[in-house]
Amino acid sequence: MQLSVDQASSTPPYEQIRAQIADRARSGELATGLRLPTVRALAEQLGLAAGTVARAYRELEADGVVETHGRRGTLIAAVGDSAHRLAAAAAAEYAERASRLGLPLADALAAVDGALRVAYREPGREG
Repeated sequence: MQLSVDQASSTPPYEQIRAQIADRARSGELATGLRLPTVRALAEQLGLAAGTVARAYRELEADGVVETHGRRGTLIAAVGDSAHRLAAAAAAEYAERASRLGLPLADALAAVDGALRVAYREPGREG
């Protein structure tokens, strides 16, 4: 598995690692069950501190992209299933909170629309 880190980029190295692994897992380039290099091995390969790689792996695990299995190591998870499940759980949590706050449906939807546009870096609708 070849990854690269652009030290001149404004994107932190851990995020560059996280994004590359997540993108390759979602595309199928990294197959479900594939064992990733150890934190130390990948850090050495990329010339980074082990903590940087560990953070990328922690975030990948939190996003359901990888699973850590002790001595078996860190493996690529079934990304589609876990990504959809985690997104659905986050959406349900948001919906419940927006309802408790008394937001009208239109306002709750507008907040989600705005947040998604920022996250996906899409321009707002012009009207």
